Amino acid sequence: MRPGGLLPIGRLLIRYLLVLTLQLWGEIAGAQSAWNEVPAGDAHRSGAFQNPKLSESSGVTVSRKYPGVLWTLNDSGNPAWLFATDTLGRDRGIFGVTNATNFDWEAISIGPCGSSDCLYLGDTGDNREGRSSIRLYRVVEPAPDSAGGEGRSTAPAQRLEVRYPDGAHDVEAMYVDQAGNCYLITKGTSGGVRLYRVPASAWKLGRALAQPLGSLPIETAWMGGKLVTDAALAPDGKRVAVRTYQSIFLFRRSPDGRLTPERGHPACSVARLDIQGEGVAWLDQKTLVLTSESTLGYPGTISVVQCPPS
Repeated sequence: MRPGGLLPIGRLLIRYLLVLTLQLWGEIAGAQSAWNEVPAGDAHRSGAFQNPKLSESSGVTVSRKYPGVLWTLNDSGNPAWLFATDTLGRDRGIFGVTNATNFDWEAISIGPCGSSDCLYLGDTGDNREGRSSIRLYRVVEPAPDSAGGEGRSTAPAQRLEVRYPDGAHDVEAMYVDQAGNCYLITKGTSGGVRLYRVPASAWKLGRALAQPLGSLPIETAWMGGKLVTDAALAPDGKRVAVRTYQSIFLFRRSPDGRLTPERGHPACSVARLDIQGEGVAWLDQKTLVLTSESTLGYPGTISVVQCPPS
């Protein structure tokens, strides 16, 4: 036992009780939301992560090149690893990201880079909102391995240093459009939920000042699990799903990258589907895959939902 600390099982139990409390508060608060929130359709748990080293899945994206493959990552304090898996949670390999450091990885997306697809990694976490800059990495998507295991490395990652024009923000949500522009959405711990763009051209310079694109009408609060943990761009490039611990909000994307709520303000509740769900990605135009961190010694889970429900 660490001085002044708790045994691991004690910490896990407290974490579980806290998350359960947040879920209950979220259901109560959801009834008062301006969004038209309904339970997600055909919501079911499809698997659990079989690789024991994948314990803190903070984001997820779907491969375009390798059918059925999902990519995810652990957050702060972990090696710079990418994990390949699928909706059943099967291990498709661990890949060390060359020339990268995991300070606080929170998001992953896929997008173009030259003639290839790249995995974009968001080292954007900042719980205390004190980082003078954050980092984005991108690396050519490696080929997953049905045998799983570790020992492989990616091609060298390209790094982009990013600052915000209005001070530090805690960000866990990122997506990339068809032109290679990156979009960052703040968690909402302070100052509301804000959207920023990092233009694709910034990769040539290696540094960028994020461009503010306004606020999103998502009410956030620690109680109720109402903090933004991930976002994903639909395959058609027209809609964006923004996830909190408990809900999914659907937005329409304008040509300039700004987001407005879909007509009717549709939102889907995913409360109680998992204990600490954070990741979201589109499997197709209507189906989303969700991932969660491990809790109480149980592996993180993968779930599939339809939003809006049929």
